Amino acid sequence: MSEHTAQHPLVRYGWDEGFAADFSAHAAEGLTPGRIVRVDRGRCDLVVADGDSDDVRHVLADTALVTTGDPVAIMCTGDWAAVDLASGHVRALLPRRTAFVRSTSSSRSEGQILAANADCAIVAVSLAADLDLGRIERFLALAWESGAEPLVVLTKADLVTAEVLGHLVADTGAAAPGVQVLAVSAETGEGLDVLAAVLGGRASVLLGQSGAGKSTLANALVGAEVQDVQATRDRDGKGRHTTTTRNLLPLPLPAGGVLIDTPGLRGVGLWDAGAGVARTFSEIEALAGRCRFHDCAHAAEPGCAVLAAVETGELHQRRLDSYRKLVRENEWIASRTDVRLRAEIRRDWKAKQAAGRLAMEYKRGRSRQVLPRP
Repeated sequence: MSEHTAQHPLVRYGWDEGFAADFSAHAAEGLTPGRIVRVDRGRCDLVVADGDSDDVRHVLADTALVTTGDPVAIMCTGDWAAVDLASGHVRALLPRRTAFVRSTSSSRSEGQILAANADCAIVAVSLAADLDLGRIERFLALAWESGAEPLVVLTKADLVTAEVLGHLVADTGAAAPGVQVLAVSAETGEGLDVLAAVLGGRASVLLGQSGAGKSTLANALVGAEVQDVQATRDRDGKGRHTTTTRNLLPLPLPAGGVLIDTPGLRGVGLWDAGAGVARTFSEIEALAGRCRFHDCAHAAEPGCAVLAAVETGELHQRRLDSYRKLVRENEWIASRTDVRLRAEIRRDWKAKQAAGRLAMEYKRGRSRQVLPRP
């Protein structure tokens, strides 16, 4: 990083030489770089350098000039923007390095961007409720696909014994190969120093269901009551949406960095996450490379290394079932947006239908042959 870039007030918010290079054309037009910390109803709140000082200030800007019909391309918290301070308009967005996108609904083929330019995607999971490994795997698939580095944080660790906590961390680690798993408690402070050290100097996005303890965790990391907190229900560990917008919060110096807190997510649909699914189930992908057939579906094919691993106990059946589910879901959403893939799936479906009809007719024919004549 050059001396000029290193001294820029926005370095604490993630500004670096790469973003400076992307912004150079906009600088020639007299625009100002800023990072979006919140978007709300056609306007956004940004942090920009405060004149020639070493500090930053917040400005409100209109987003109308960069409005797009593509829900994935609209500006969101974490974006870097070129701002015209004189007119109060955002003129352009800088290219994103990472983007966390989910499907808006299981019955629609639209994506929704939740956060941009995050180095780390924190999947917060509450230990106040039963551990749902399938949901963790779903979050991880989207996190890997975003380009950010996933991190699983088990919150409310003070609610379980040390022995149980050890088992829960181990189970989560088995469902998250290659991903760091941390257990923390905002109540006792357990694990917060380790988590703060991991996040220091980075841009992170905090994801999870309502009641996962995200707002409490954000307050603990920031060191101030910046997010409202409400109690979860005792009967199921679920909570209300205390965070209703996506907010970018600066983390304490000297480490610095920023944290994007997001509302609780009830539905986490995949969106073009094929690579993310493969990364989440890396051990299954490795086993698939040893299957006899390159297009093995791991269902009943002879020489399937994946099924053999299930039989020997090397691979858990739950893990394979979860993999199949996410692969099917991702193929479905891709078929809704990719005409070519949709046609291939339709042709495959018709071929299987035809084969099924032929098999049934053959079976019926053989049945008629063996039946004695009256």
